[in-house]
Amino acid sequence: MTLRDLRHLSTETPRVLVVDGSKLVRKLVKAVLEKELPGVEVVDAGGLDEAKASIEAGPVDLVTTALVLPDGDGLQVARAVRESAAQRYVPVIVISGDVQSHLEDRRFTEDVTDYFDKALGHNALAAFIRGYVQPALIPDAHVLYIEDSRTVAVAIRRMLESQRMRVTHVVSAEDALAYLEAYRDSEGAPGADLVLTDLYLKGELDGRDLLNAIRHDFGYGKRRLPVLVMTGDGNRDNQAALLRDGANDLVLKPVEERLLVTKALFQLRVSALPEQPSFDP
Repeated sequence: MTLRDLRHLSTETPRVLVVDGSKLVRKLVKAVLEKELPGVEVVDAGGLDEAKASIEAGPVDLVTTALVLPDGDGLQVARAVRESAAQRYVPVIVISGDVQSHLEDRRFTEDVTDYFDKALGHNALAAFIRGYVQPALIPDAHVLYIEDSRTVAVAIRRMLESQRMRVTHVVSAEDALAYLEAYRDSEGAPGADLVLTDLYLKGELDGRDLLNAIRHDFGYGKRRLPVLVMTGDGNRDNQAALLRDGANDLVLKPVEERLLVTKALFQLRVSALPEQPSFDP
């Protein structure tokens, strides 16, 4: 299968805007970018007004922003990017220590492409940014994929396998639980590196039931067995409940290939990293 280029940046000399009220955090993010992407031009801004001036000064290829700024917030930065005609599709990433509550309350707007939790630490930040600027394969990473639609399953498998991931596909939550049970208490536990499940499935159990079983019956935490839930449910309360129940992240339908693979690779990398303190100054 042909390896598809899923880089979010198409130029070798991108201009990246880093917005944060903390000079220390701006310096850290800049150092990560310069290490991962030789030739990058990093423009830093300490607040909303400076960010708007940088956006007006010329096109940017990627934006990272704190959620809380001295004169506004990161959502306003994202909106300013989208309102610039030449920059409607630029990735805008919120870097915050308050990501979980915003995810649960579904306060992030559609202007935000993705988000990173500072509590994951420096190494995870490097892995996260790498996924956007220089995505690297994790050959033979094993994904347990649960989907009852044959058509959808073929498309999603192709997306994952094109990045050299190994996919075990089952059609129900019951089948997924039986698969995980076969590996329980064995050297091969938990049996996969990542679970990707649709929310609504045929059978008595759905994706939420599967998630609860993984977190409580099997006792696998978010790093031991990351779970991504695919959903077309636009209800914010339902989305928040999935995150509170232990989903690492949500993949909203219709599924965008680049974002799905980026999220999957990031969760796989974080699960392999040692615990590290937050980099909040």
